[in-house]
Amino acid sequence: MSQTVGRAGGRFITFEGIDGAGKSSQISAAVALLQARGIDVVQSREPGGTPLGERLRELLLHEPMHLETEAMLMFAARREHLASRIVPALEAGRWVVCDRFSDATYAYQVGGRGLARGKFQALEVWVHPDVQPDLTLLFDLPPEAAAARIAASGADPDRFEREQRDFFVRVREAYLERARDAGGRICVIDADRPPETIRGEIEHLLQARFFA
Repeated sequence: MSQTVGRAGGRFITFEGIDGAGKSSQISAAVALLQARGIDVVQSREPGGTPLGERLRELLLHEPMHLETEAMLMFAARREHLASRIVPALEAGRWVVCDRFSDATYAYQVGGRGLARGKFQALEVWVHPDVQPDLTLLFDLPPEAAAARIAASGADPDRFEREQRDFFVRVREAYLERARDAGGRICVIDADRPPETIRGEIEHLLQARFFA
């Protein structure tokens, strides 16, 4: 994260991955691990994280819309999230653990939907030129395995989860491309393993990055 945002010891950690990759079940464990070290943690999600963001989330997950409308609403919710919650927490020295951030918009809207990269980059620079996660954990899983997990959960899928396999292949490829270009910020985690194994790897990564 840029030094122009006064962190006072705060850190910003994000969890990413295609729907069904299993990241959500690991976020609470990571938060508990940090809290056990005496760290004040804010747990949040995108789209969402604020009252306005949660209202936009309902629209984004359930209402059909133009691709560019979708992208701009994602970043509108993110701008509110940053201004109201993320940046104040970091400036107060708190740690923020968030389920998705701009890497997800790149993967889903650019990779999955075909939004022009230049338009994504313009929105990213406009909305958060000085803020990037200190660490991103990318849960990587083949789309077939992710789809099987979603089906087994019995939950009512949102409009993203109802997309076809080819869409998630593109999303996964975009995530991995983003990871290759992130200069070590994004750590790719093999999500096709037992949860306890993944939890151990996350603990190791947090230890190595922040507590070594």
